[in-house]
Amino acid sequence: MPTLIADATLLAHDISEFVPHRAPMILIDNLLEHQPDSLLTAIHISEASAYFDSAINGVPNYVGIEYMAQSIAALAGVEAKLMGDKVRVGFLLGSRKLQMHTDHFALGQTYHTRVSRLYQEPSGLAVFDCQISHQGHVVASANVNVFQPQDTQAYINENQTSPNS
Repeated sequence: MPTLIADATLLAHDISEFVPHRAPMILIDNLLEHQPDSLLTAIHISEASAYFDSAINGVPNYVGIEYMAQSIAALAGVEAKLMGDKVRVGFLLGSRKLQMHTDHFALGQTYHTRVSRLYQEPSGLAVFDCQISHQGHVVASANVNVFQPQDTQAYINENQTSPNS
């Protein structure tokens, strides 16, 4: 099967078509570039940005892990669209090697998040190398572990514990 790459027309669609969140919890703004196993996204920091803190005139750096996670979700959404599949919910399991080289994402600035799949199991467990850059400099990075089951509702139902357990 040939490798599918999203074109500019697909990448220009509204983010909500790729990320299974609703406003105001969609934190990434644009899909910029898709390659096999990789996606580049943009985040524009404004006073309307989720988690904007006027005391620091920006968004706290810890929100960067969610920028990474939503960029991974967007990659999964792009891949689903290219395959004619539905966009599915995934779960952030954790991160390793998290480094923050900035204390906040500054008002009026644009940041780019590149996510690259390092490993994926057929079960849906995957690991991504993630980097957030500003003006060509890496300001945050991590290896992010995620899980995307084929059937989210069935997975939730089989893993729920009853109150009597």
